[in-house]
Amino acid sequence: MIAVLGAGLMGHGIAQVSAQVAKCEVMIRDVKQEFLDRGMGMMRKSLQKFVQKQVISEQDMNDTLGRVHPVLGMKEAVENADLIIEAVPENLQIKKAVLAEADKYAKEGAIIASNTSSISITELASITERPERFCGMHFFNPPQLMKLVEIIRGAQTSDETINTIVAVSHRMEKETVVVKKDTAGFIVNRILIPALNEAFNLVWEGVAEPEDIDKAIKLGLNWPMGPLTLVDYLGIDTTLAITEVLQSELGPKYGPSPLLRQMTRARLLGKKSGKGFYDWTKKK
Repeated sequence: MIAVLGAGLMGHGIAQVSAQVAKCEVMIRDVKQEFLDRGMGMMRKSLQKFVQKQVISEQDMNDTLGRVHPVLGMKEAVENADLIIEAVPENLQIKKAVLAEADKYAKEGAIIASNTSSISITELASITERPERFCGMHFFNPPQLMKLVEIIRGAQTSDETINTIVAVSHRMEKETVVVKKDTAGFIVNRILIPALNEAFNLVWEGVAEPEDIDKAIKLGLNWPMGPLTLVDYLGIDTTLAITEVLQSELGPKYGPSPLLRQMTRARLLGKKSGKGFYDWTKKK
């Protein structure tokens, strides 16, 4: 059994993959019923798209939903889980509080993994009584479609834990990379976030319009989407949070663009708020 803590953008997708592809029973937990309802609604919508594209049958969709069990209580969520995947917002204090509570109720042999995209795995593991059975398991958005999982070793993570998470990821039909050293941003975000931050700087400095920056990178670097479209999907506040972690851990050259801070303060967060660099209220 897998427990997913958090039913938001990433959490519901991780729960879906666990139930749909890995065929596991899944407990999905959040702190409010409305968050659970929204997450289950997003999962159903995603599965319906797979049915429409004839990737899965309607029976497969119903079977998948039947394997997902939404709950509000932490004890109920984790007490029988073999793997607990934390997928709450990218905030150190929130993650620590959730992980400490999960660790208290989890059975002795359970592995706990964090879906953090930037925070130190060693620091998160230290809040638990099982640092050797704790690691990073970083999915990419949307987990239902993106093939990669970064598996991050903390200072005390055992080889057995890493091997188990590699096997579970493969059961989810994911490709894996193992990050041998716990460093801010791991592999992908260590490279990606400075590039996205520089795209913000280009807009802030008036070098080019967002549409032309996106066009240049799509056609010039063969990215599937431009960097400013990508941050609208990722969430501009999430991008800021990751940038601040990189700055704190790796130095001032990773500091966020003034525009990144300004848009976060203005709640222009991208697709999840309806507007970022683009107006998502008008897009299908």
